[in-house]
Amino acid sequence: IEDEATRRASEDVFVGDKTFYDQDNVFWIPKGAHFSTLLALATAPDLPQLLDKAMGEIEAENPSLRGVLYREFSRLALEPGKLGELMGLIARLKFDPARHGSRDVFGEVYEYFLGQFAMNEGAKAGEFYTPKNVVNLLVEILAPFKGKIYDPACGSGGMFVQSAKFKDAHQKTLGKQGDLAIYGQELMAQTRRLSLMNLAVHGLDGDLGQTYGSSFTNDQHKTLRADYILANPPFNISDWDGDKLTDDPRWVHGIPPKGNANFAWLQHMLARLSSRGRAGIVLANGSMSSQQSGEGEIRRAMVQADVVECMVALPGQLFSNTQIPVCLWFLSRNKAAGENGRVDRLRQILFIDARKAASGRVSRTQVEFTDEDLQRLGQTYHRWRGTEFGDGAAYADEPGFCYSASLEDMEKHGFVLTPGRYVGAVVEDDDDEAFADKMERLTTQLAEQMAKGAELDAVIRERLGALGYGV
Repeated sequence: IEDEATRRASEDVFVGDKTFYDQDNVFWIPKGAHFSTLLALATAPDLPQLLDKAMGEIEAENPSLRGVLYREFSRLALEPGKLGELMGLIARLKFDPARHGSRDVFGEVYEYFLGQFAMNEGAKAGEFYTPKNVVNLLVEILAPFKGKIYDPACGSGGMFVQSAKFKDAHQKTLGKQGDLAIYGQELMAQTRRLSLMNLAVHGLDGDLGQTYGSSFTNDQHKTLRADYILANPPFNISDWDGDKLTDDPRWVHGIPPKGNANFAWLQHMLARLSSRGRAGIVLANGSMSSQQSGEGEIRRAMVQADVVECMVALPGQLFSNTQIPVCLWFLSRNKAAGENGRVDRLRQILFIDARKAASGRVSRTQVEFTDEDLQRLGQTYHRWRGTEFGDGAAYADEPGFCYSASLEDMEKHGFVLTPGRYVGAVVEDDDDEAFADKMERLTTQLAEQMAKGAELDAVIRERLGALGYGV
């Protein structure tokens, strides 16, 4: 009994001492804001006000959370007792480490609710959420492990979280320590709060700038040179203030059209890459082939400058919130043999047609990449580039799926970067059966099946007739 009392007393000292939390970079929750404290008050009529006060106390003790937490429970138009009932449901869940091991349970819960919210929001979800499947593919190919990572349209921060998970998973396999410094920016104030909270629940630090705002007109990271950029910027937007930025130094390869920001995004990210930096960007398929308003000339200039590394066409049913066909652009500041890979890929681009590569299905109208699909796509790139994340196998073109194109190949296609133009068609296996023999075999089989069908028809007619229903 004394040992148990001593243990509890020591735990109380630990829980009540803020220095223990500060030294491990863990958020400090004042006792009055503990969930257990608030749960005991779940039936209180002023619970919404108590929750607002608790959120304020948490923000006051944790500067990085100021302005992030929700503090408007008292304004919610909820029936009395609903918040208390919700807290009771949450209290029944078990989040203890003994039950879940080393899993980041709170982080998984937050990601789950973001995903469910995105499904309910439909098209609006594109403002803050990229399907985890797409993020995982970007991460699998870019392999962010050590350096600065940046997302200029960071939404709810999914790119950062998955990148950190990739780094953690590969520290053991590579036998060395990874380290990522997170930088981002978000246009919408509320969405920026989602991102900051996502970082917080996953125990990640990040610099999302001093405020929200456009990365075009209010760039919070002008001097940043990132090693990895991952982004899913808004597709085809026309209200990006392009008319105010015609002389911007970021437009090295051509002035983007005022009516479409796709090539403004690409060039903004190029301008923020380090000398070894690489970027992965989700864009509408039109960016691969459009010739409107100078986009074709910008695309050609980028290819000739050798900053495009890989193009991936995605399945049409991968996103739940948009029916616009999308693709992935991968850019690189250094395609020579060296720190980004053992194989020299100067004046070459890897094309991957992944439109039929998703073997998983979320619903009748939505598909997804399985872990095996992601592995296949990622290894295709890493073999092509000869990176330390590859399995050591040699790269080979695969008709209908992937092709390593030369600059001359792209010139022949007018610098259109649609993978289907380069990968060709799938080669069908030849079964070596003569056409006449095959037709005889198939017609014989068909005749047998038709005869069997006639027998079944007769049985059905007989049974229906016995019931008084002649056919």
